[in-house]
Amino acid sequence: MTRIKAFVTLTLLGGLAVVLPIAIFILLFQWLFGQISELVAPVTQWMEAHTNFKDTFAQLLVIALILGLCFLIGLLVKTSVGRWAHRHLDYWFGKLAPGYNTIKDVVLQFIGGAGSEGVLSGPVARARIHGADNPLSVTAIVTSQHANGDFTVYVPTAPVPTSGFVYHLPPECVELLPHVSVEAAMKSIVACGSGSGNLLLPPAEAQG
Repeated sequence: MTRIKAFVTLTLLGGLAVVLPIAIFILLFQWLFGQISELVAPVTQWMEAHTNFKDTFAQLLVIALILGLCFLIGLLVKTSVGRWAHRHLDYWFGKLAPGYNTIKDVVLQFIGGAGSEGVLSGPVARARIHGADNPLSVTAIVTSQHANGDFTVYVPTAPVPTSGFVYHLPPECVELLPHVSVEAAMKSIVACGSGSGNLLLPPAEAQG
């Protein structure tokens, strides 16, 4: 009975670990989409009344504004004033908003930032998780290299690369793929391996 309870609990927690980040992202995007839609409603209504663009134009305009806003914020935080403002906002959000620091840490660990190297910083590797002599290999991203030469790699699962497995492997089990970008590897993982043949080509053939 205890074993069944532990299995159910761990399985449920594993499912939540996959679903919650996606659900939070969708909810935040929906909220931001709604807020910006209200702000630009007069403009979209005027455009719909005077042009052939209807709901599609309004949606594209809102998405463009969201992306533009993110880009402008990214530019702002590169300035000394922006870094100062971000540091203070970050401090107060961490104090007043429960769960903010946890979400921030998860995002930074995945994409990198604030001086830390995230999963998306690479490099991509072909990892032999069952030993160097075993032909089985997986697409992996190196997240750390240790003083003794060992590697720590993250192996994303398909088709949701935000969940996966962490392996600590000796150097002979890790083949670095410097000609493969993290974006290309992630695209292949999301596509459940489609296009991975190009990733595993020798560097000379891949570049040619």
